[in-house]
Amino acid sequence: MQHEYRASVERLREILTLRRYNPAVVHNYIRNADCFLSYLAERKIAFASVTPTIVSDYLRLAVRQFRKRHGHAPAEYWVNIPRAGIHALLRHVLKSWPPEPTVADAGERLCREVCDHYQTWLREERGLAEASIYALMWEAKHFCGWYTKRSGTIGLKELSVSDIDDYMDMRAPKLTRRSLKDVAERLRSLLKHLHRTGHTGVDLTPYVIAPLLYAYEGIPSALNPDQIAAVLEVTSKDRSPLGLRDYAILQLLAVYGLRSGEVSRLRLQDIDWRGDVLHIRHSKSGARSVLPLLEPVGEAVIAYLRYGRPETDVREIFVRTRAPYVPMVRIYSEVRRRIEAAGIELSGKRGPHIFRHARAVSLLRAEVPRKVIGDVLGHRSTESTIPYLKLATEDLRAIALEIPGAEVSA
Repeated sequence: MQHEYRASVERLREILTLRRYNPAVVHNYIRNADCFLSYLAERKIAFASVTPTIVSDYLRLAVRQFRKRHGHAPAEYWVNIPRAGIHALLRHVLKSWPPEPTVADAGERLCREVCDHYQTWLREERGLAEASIYALMWEAKHFCGWYTKRSGTIGLKELSVSDIDDYMDMRAPKLTRRSLKDVAERLRSLLKHLHRTGHTGVDLTPYVIAPLLYAYEGIPSALNPDQIAAVLEVTSKDRSPLGLRDYAILQLLAVYGLRSGEVSRLRLQDIDWRGDVLHIRHSKSGARSVLPLLEPVGEAVIAYLRYGRPETDVREIFVRTRAPYVPMVRIYSEVRRRIEAAGIELSGKRGPHIFRHARAVSLLRAEVPRKVIGDVLGHRSTESTIPYLKLATEDLRAIALEIPGAEVSA
């Protein structure tokens, strides 16, 4: 059996090499995987019986051995090195790691069963996107865990309106009104499912009270032209692969006002270099747009493809700068880091969407018709463009009319 697992270690080496991990990283992964296998063999622990506790015990032993060899304790982050190699081996051999945590009691078991059934319903019956399922499931697990610990009961039959109120009161203090409304909508979805499946005798959905939001009540965050120029200038000075990638991303955000998902899903075949056009698949509407490939964007993307993008078989343009070289799923942290590096402080949101808001405002100030703005931004209707009107406050002040008969004080 140990021979079989040793073969798995060699297979892991091949996989890491094919994924273009740094040779030094591959060496560390394999060495630590080998040491862990020896640890299991000495204690006659079957590989299939490995638990997170066993891994933790081994890592504590590794720290003691390091201290014995070098005469001092390792750096705090050192333990991440052997842990990474062990986890890579476990994921390769066991296919599922880490394992589901052990169920502590009957109430926790019921919660897990309810949530598993709810997740299946969301995916197979409602056909929701994975991002929506993730948000709904987080709320469901959080609520079920909170209720079972609070009530001490196994079932959900005694769930009451007061429990719903207490949960919302518990969630409210650190949330905005918009976020609290999202919590209420996710909770209603769970309660509807619980009633439909017979876990609750009464439909408690109507008793979930959410804040009342008015249409277009919030003013979106946006960067002004000088701030956008500052972010681009600071990022352009970073000629590392990471800097080249982030600069190309920022150019796409600033010039076209794309959504973050539209940038991360952009593929090599979406750019027609001969025709100088960019094909965009809008993430919300599902529509496609053909936009002119403007020179600053084209030059930034070319620089990244030539000097920053690692060798990989994936078709998405933007990939991780460290192995495994897989497509980027989110670009929020990268954008936020570049904004902070430019010394720009914002009171509201500071992710990719503020470039989209800024682009909408620039088009409004250029007197571009709302229908055209909606087409550029990938909106389904012109109503989606209305919130951006509030950002052009200076323009509204410029056309303000004098009130007849008003006296001007000296």
